[in-house]
Amino acid sequence: MVQAHSALDEVNSSGEFKRNDSIFRDFISKDSTQFRPAATRYHLYISYACPWATRCLAVLHMKGLQEVISVSVVHPTWQRTKPDDPEDEHCGWVFADSAKVSAVTSSTGMGSFNIADSTVDHVNSCTTIRELYTIAGDSLGKYTVPILWDKESSTIVNNESAEILRMLNSEFNEWAAHPNLDLYPESMKSAIDAVNEWVYPAINNGVYRCGFALTQPAYDSALEELYSSLDRVEKILSTQRYIAGNVVTEADIRLFMTLIRFDEVYVVYFKTNRKCIREYPNMFNYIKEIFQLPGVSQSINMAHIKTHYFTSHPKLNVYAIIPGGPCIDYSSAHDRGLVVPV
Repeated sequence: MVQAHSALDEVNSSGEFKRNDSIFRDFISKDSTQFRPAATRYHLYISYACPWATRCLAVLHMKGLQEVISVSVVHPTWQRTKPDDPEDEHCGWVFADSAKVSAVTSSTGMGSFNIADSTVDHVNSCTTIRELYTIAGDSLGKYTVPILWDKESSTIVNNESAEILRMLNSEFNEWAAHPNLDLYPESMKSAIDAVNEWVYPAINNGVYRCGFALTQPAYDSALEELYSSLDRVEKILSTQRYIAGNVVTEADIRLFMTLIRFDEVYVVYFKTNRKCIREYPNMFNYIKEIFQLPGVSQSINMAHIKTHYFTSHPKLNVYAIIPGGPCIDYSSAHDRGLVVPV
């Protein structure tokens, strides 16, 4: 029997957060016998709150694939996924119909949270992300977004954001509005891979390792690695415009989705309060530049981001109270054009 769980349960005996790998890992390509590229065949399930999901949404908009791949957006506040089963306490992503309900509470009945910008599942008519995994024959019991769904065979193609991002970048250019945009160019693959190799564990996943740690040593270790890597980013950005070179790539989108949540959420919620990102001049201006790239801002919904984190994990925030600040304007002017490559 599949045991339903969430990321909060993925902690080892030392109190360290250890994220499980995604298990649906098929790839859409012209060489595939099962999943070939096609317009309107695939659907993307996302949460605006989730940095993994929004990296995919950003690339979808940057490439101009809005008419090619449809999108559904879950409500930011986790709910009971089997509310009629008192034995099943799992909480996770759900769909909310704003035409029928104006707001929801947390899973423990706290607060009242607006469902604006959430959608119903207009492909499978599911009420939870968990139901999609059941349809696809899931055996892990962790019901995450993003999901790249095949309407033709009614199954999950892939739920690993890094791989979905690359499919969106390369496999739908026949229908893309911006086919010449390449976020993983051949000449930069080794540099991009090298950046991803340390940014993912130390920063992207590092903030979660801080926030979900259950012991002081686990937290201290994650925090040291996080801030050492943030210092490394700041230094790199002092001599080149983007994290893997002087051209924007997927590595920037992956890093950006963590950085833009940092001061608004992680500093408070995950106790990453040694230093705010806005105290790093190169990184702070870098975030503003990436945010202002065509298509990226459409993937950022700060109301969803803050609502999710502060209302979905009762053991981290019992009363589901959402902090009021700092409300940063990422559309303001930046100085990244002044960076002189060395």
